[in-house]
Amino acid sequence: MRAAFSLLALVIVAALVLYLGKRQLETLPRPVPAASAAASGVPTALPQPQAVGQQVQGAIDAAAQREADAASAAQ
Repeated sequence: MRAAFSLLALVIVAALVLYLGKRQLETLPRPVPAASAAASGVPTALPQPQAVGQQVQGAIDAAAQREADAASAAQ
């Protein structure tokens, strides 16, 4: 009997979680279709991998330069 009540409680909790999840999903704004996003001027293309790589490399180089400057100033 105890196991049956435990199982019933688990089913009730699972149903409650699913219900609340469904309600929250309904409140989210709908995604904009790609055709209307392109027409409204929203950029849909991903950045170029080479450009991202150059930005990352520039940030690494700048950090290395700051570290070298700090090390030479500490001496």
